[in-house]
Amino acid sequence: MAQASAFRCRWCDRYRLGGAVPTYPDVESTADSAFGTPRPGAARRGDEGGHRRDEQRLADLLVGQGLLTPEDLAVALSRRTDRGYGLPAVLLEQRLVSEEDLASALAATLNIRKIDFAEYPLDTGAARLIGEPIARRHLVTPIGWADAKLMLAMADPTNVIALDDVRAVTSSELEPVVATRSSILSAIARVHRGESQAAHFTAEAASSFAPEPSISAVRELVEDGPIVKLVNLLISKASIERASDIHIEPGEDDLRVRYRIDGVLLEIMRIPKTIQAGIISRLKVMASLNIAERRLPQDGRITTTIDGRSIDLRVATLPTTWGEKIVMRILDKTNALLQLADLGFLPENLERYEKNFRRPYGTILVTGPTGSGKSTTLYATLNQINDPSRNVITVEDPVEYQLTGINQVQVNAKAGLTFAAALRSILRSDPDVVLVGEIRDRETATIAIEAALTGHLVLSTLHTNDAASTPGRLIEMGLEPFLVGSSLDCIVAQRLARRLCERCREPYSPTVAELEVAGWDFERLGNPGDAALYRSKGCPACGGTGYQGRFAIHEVLDVDEEVERIIVERGHTEEIRKAAVAQGMLPMRQVGMIDVVSGRTSIEEILRVVV
Repeated sequence: MAQASAFRCRWCDRYRLGGAVPTYPDVESTADSAFGTPRPGAARRGDEGGHRRDEQRLADLLVGQGLLTPEDLAVALSRRTDRGYGLPAVLLEQRLVSEEDLASALAATLNIRKIDFAEYPLDTGAARLIGEPIARRHLVTPIGWADAKLMLAMADPTNVIALDDVRAVTSSELEPVVATRSSILSAIARVHRGESQAAHFTAEAASSFAPEPSISAVRELVEDGPIVKLVNLLISKASIERASDIHIEPGEDDLRVRYRIDGVLLEIMRIPKTIQAGIISRLKVMASLNIAERRLPQDGRITTTIDGRSIDLRVATLPTTWGEKIVMRILDKTNALLQLADLGFLPENLERYEKNFRRPYGTILVTGPTGSGKSTTLYATLNQINDPSRNVITVEDPVEYQLTGINQVQVNAKAGLTFAAALRSILRSDPDVVLVGEIRDRETATIAIEAALTGHLVLSTLHTNDAASTPGRLIEMGLEPFLVGSSLDCIVAQRLARRLCERCREPYSPTVAELEVAGWDFERLGNPGDAALYRSKGCPACGGTGYQGRFAIHEVLDVDEEVERIIVERGHTEEIRKAAVAQGMLPMRQVGMIDVVSGRTSIEEILRVVV
């Protein structure tokens, strides 16, 4: 015991609380894990009593609060012995408690702070004091300074080896705080962004490539370790950064990589020109494209597993002056499970939209530019109306998300299965609801309209700037105005706007002149006067952008008798807009300004996305 006392960790003495000591066996494993580094028995015998008391208190608290059953605790202790992890790591590995519950229990047990990264500004300078390997190995990240001590966020604050390693690297006194495992991993990814790995893989790959490699040489090298790892890193980083698209763009001297995050393109890195052919060819191989064809655009799809997660990407190549540009759209499968209430509809707009899609037949169109969330809105709508009593069939190009209980058809133009051909076959399959991924031509539009007139509910998308211009676009395609007017029930136009970061948004009082320039509706919204609106500022939590996440802005047009009459008479778009506003439609900019008043976004952002 004297020897044990001599080696007891000062941090454990400080935070150790009283309690009975359970008879946990010694742990000898030294294997690494995604849940943190197991503690070798020799390294922790000196502070064994303190750790055992802390773990006993943690177990008592979780069981006492009903978050963990005695049976589950017994399983965790058994697994703890087998794997050599601390109790917190085993509880997470076995999914016996949630990350939030465990973090709260650890904070209470050890009498330390619990940190929420959404509310706490991360000091990236402090975070970079330790390398990414140590941070990931121990699931820790420095977050700032407090009274000359380095605050260290930890998933498992009982891990004294992690404390020793960080103390040795930083030569600083530490102040441990607890955070959830997922938030620490997200912070590590945000701070380090894989620069060291990318630089290493890039240098290694560059040394293997000739300046102008032949096709045969490229075929051999695209399976080479550095190229594979670099491409996987680019995809993994994009997923962690919440990017919707990855742009790989050849230039005269290098290869630029950009991510679209919250609708805005941000440059991530530049890659030497010498490995351009390898990067492009590797992506084409993954997407099952022809790597020898460099003159024509190609489309494909990638399904890969990165860090244990399945990721789908839609791939498009485009020949440019300096080589093939590749754009990859990341398909987030969670979007297919969204509900309409999650998309940002104002209550009155949601009520108006729901009244229409609950009808047994008719046409509902969702319009907007590429990347405005049209497909997400339609998938959320299908989630609302999908039930065993209905036959729901979709025709898409491509099928982005697989939906349970819905028959989905993939367009295949090379085999002759176009939107129009697929739609004809669908109508012979006794559908109740038909979703057409996009109306692109007269033939598809005609069949879709006729399907609505013969007792089907048809959902589709169209590229128009606003709801009022949609009927005119259909007529320009060659449809008869009386068919358009009689079949259309509802048109939803939408845009995606960035949400203000709640951590750093700042209030301000705009002048009347500024509001007038923005098109402020003083009659409906009033004059803010001294009541503050919000604008972006920027902080570490949002990467300095001032925004975090996006939501949709909608204008919902009901095609009533007056609007139908204007369409049939080939009335101007402005006439349709005035009639729609008279019957209650909120124009998109006005909807956006309502979101500004609520503090959800800024005037500048609304002016950026709404004409």
